[in-house]
Amino acid sequence: MRQVVWTVLAIVGLTRPSEGEAGEPGRDNLRPDAVVALDGSGDYRSIEEAIYAAPYRGPDRRWVILVKPGTYRERVYVQRERGYLRLVGEDAATTVLSAGLHANMPDVDGRRLGTFRTATLHVDGDGFEVENLTIANTAGPVGQALALRVDGDRVRFRRCRFLGWQDTILLNRGRHYFEDCYIEGHVDFIFGGATAYFENCHIHCLRDGYITAASTPPWQTHGLIFRRCRVTGEPGVKTYLGRPWRPHAMTVFLHCDLSAVVRPEGWHNWGDPSREATARYAEYGNRGPGADRSGRVPWARELGEDEATLLTPERVLAGPDGWRPAVLPAGPR
Repeated sequence: MRQVVWTVLAIVGLTRPSEGEAGEPGRDNLRPDAVVALDGSGDYRSIEEAIYAAPYRGPDRRWVILVKPGTYRERVYVQRERGYLRLVGEDAATTVLSAGLHANMPDVDGRRLGTFRTATLHVDGDGFEVENLTIANTAGPVGQALALRVDGDRVRFRRCRFLGWQDTILLNRGRHYFEDCYIEGHVDFIFGGATAYFENCHIHCLRDGYITAASTPPWQTHGLIFRRCRVTGEPGVKTYLGRPWRPHAMTVFLHCDLSAVVRPEGWHNWGDPSREATARYAEYGNRGPGADRSGRVPWARELGEDEATLLTPERVLAGPDGWRPAVLPAGPR
């Protein structure tokens, strides 16, 4: 089994660099501590089993779990005390975590399950990291159905795919960083009260709807920030960039490529004109047919250059601990 694993490691860049070699920027080149494989060639057959078996480690020494290709049909909960883990798939196209709960299903007591208990992956732990993995809710267009729910802090996703329809990603609290990810849905499919930064991500709209539904608290400076992202959609689909789930929603699109899928008005007030005075919606430097601001609602702003330059991952996500999400920790093995 280990012979196969080291071949895979060479592909995903998890082996140590040779002596005198700096290593690829943005990777910590750690070897895996555990391997998950459906065919039994690893240490575990289940992703959740591997997470529950991981020992506690602090932020300077993450436990690395390599997930080999396959479709893992399970729901995974990352407990608060198991946050400092790094979950790495070989390839997001072939390594899939999948479940299909939706809000209208009955729970064990016969009551409606509700949105917040449907997540395929639920992260409570701080410092959790995921790379090269597809996280899917396969319930389809039947109502709210989460692929991802995050309640931890300093959670990072790289080269991941998030598949769903309504409410694909719930970022409930904390600070989070998404880089080179693909996210699809149709109604409020990126939502919540967290501060989250999306860098170079592909946002794809499956039907008419709304991309974001932020619920940013009024005292929180930042909500959902999209930089250098691409917004596309299925043929004939039209979408809003966002609508305020709560009155002080904060969402910004910077230097993004907005296709014709984006409606000319850009933003929606959720049927409540009073939110036009409190929602914090802005754009800067976007391009494409959906970036034309001539038809935008008057209560959404065009940022000035001085404001836009301040919206970097380092500034937006720093917090009191100075988190730098674009740099992977190089902790010891």
